[in-house]
Amino acid sequence: MTKGQTDLFFNKSGAKTRPLADKLRPESRDKFVGFSDLARKYPFLQGKFLPSMILTGPSGSGKTTLARILGKELKKEIFDFNAVLGGVAELRKIAKEAQNYVAPIVFIDEIHRFNKAQQDALLPHVENGDFVLIGATTENPKSYINRALLSRAQIVEIEPISKDKLENIIQAALEDIHWNLSQEIKEIIAICSEFDARKALNILETLFKEKEEFGTVPSIESIKDRFLSNSRLYDKSDDRHYDVISAFIKSMRGSDPDNALLWLAVMLDGGEDPMFIARRMVIFASEDVGNADPRAITMASSIMEAVSKIGMPEARIILGQGVTYLASTVKSNASYRAIDSALD
Repeated sequence: MTKGQTDLFFNKSGAKTRPLADKLRPESRDKFVGFSDLARKYPFLQGKFLPSMILTGPSGSGKTTLARILGKELKKEIFDFNAVLGGVAELRKIAKEAQNYVAPIVFIDEIHRFNKAQQDALLPHVENGDFVLIGATTENPKSYINRALLSRAQIVEIEPISKDKLENIIQAALEDIHWNLSQEIKEIIAICSEFDARKALNILETLFKEKEEFGTVPSIESIKDRFLSNSRLYDKSDDRHYDVISAFIKSMRGSDPDNALLWLAVMLDGGEDPMFIARRMVIFASEDVGNADPRAITMASSIMEAVSKIGMPEARIILGQGVTYLASTVKSNASYRAIDSALD
């Protein structure tokens, strides 16, 4: 190892140092990827006085990093609080301690996990200016944060890191550890990380450690096999869930069986309830196929019954058969429009 490489994992005493993603965390606004774009949209981010705010964006987009940068550059005391690990009692202790400082920052990670009582406990402190609240969430604040708190805070949307910017982050990390990788491997790392900077650097660090231990660089295919399957994000209860089922329906509506099968695979791979999929297929058979092909509703109903009795993994075959039929057959929403007109 070179000196730079040794310093990445060990200090002079031989003790382990910080992970690469933490070591390369930017410490100023000018080093934060995409800050200029954020500042144009939210000018207060580059000012001397901060309002309370909710930072929302995908994992690895820099929410925690931005909060730390703002506190450091404005010379504010920062109190960290994790909504998963702490409750109202711990929050009150922090609020009491924060009163010893002038407009300190209380940073609450995963603030969407706070219940109503916990969020209400923040209100008087934010209202009185006891501290500047910076909350971070991967969810839509309008769905998870109560209106009273939102009315006292600015929502700052941090966009996902683009492929080009993430590759620049990967390249900077490579230069820091004195290592070279092909452009194709850098692109694969970016894709496998779902453009999550922290995840990309963790993948890079894993590959680097293996190279140092075994003396070889993994092939592109082996990187795909190991990391790509873990990058497919699917949440059965949040936005991704509705985005995928919408794409699934639109693919069948557009008579594209290949695309419909792909979205079916995404749902099954993500652990979606096969009965949820089957029920949506029955609705589709009536709403979008209708009397153009009266057999569709019969088939969809039979598929739902079969799926309920068979279960996974064999239910995938039944669902696949139904999807290809519904996507390929003729379509008509005349009966759907007729009943809505009648109700109107």
